[in-house]
Amino acid sequence: QVQLVESGGGLVQAGGSLRLSCAASGRMFSNYGVGWFRQAPGKVREFAAGLSWSGSNIYYADSVKGRFTISRDSAKNTVYLQMNSLKPEDTAVYYCAAQSFRRTATMYLAVNYDYWGQGTQVTVSS
Repeated sequence: QVQLVESGGGLVQAGGSLRLSCAASGRMFSNYGVGWFRQAPGKVREFAAGLSWSGSNIYYADSVKGRFTISRDSAKNTVYLQMNSLKPEDTAVYYCAAQSFRRTATMYLAVNYDYWGQGTQVTVSS
């Protein structure tokens, strides 16, 4: 069992930055890849960034590539999403999710994750 708690969301002006954190508890978190997803009002949840359990693969949605960076601090059992050059269209609830190393499925799809956090709101004003 893995529990995930996101933090770091808030209100920021366009062009600003935020760093989201996803703190994990539970056994063997190192055996899980982590993805960040986001969901805007009235829209489906979409993939933003992913980091494989081994750390050897990193994935970004085209909409955030070059602006967002996913990273992991294994000692702290925490995964981060650094978001720079934020745009109003980045406004959403951001969720982190954990994918077991046993899965060989793509990290881009929400159905391929085993555990989810409760989400943190990010609002970017224009």
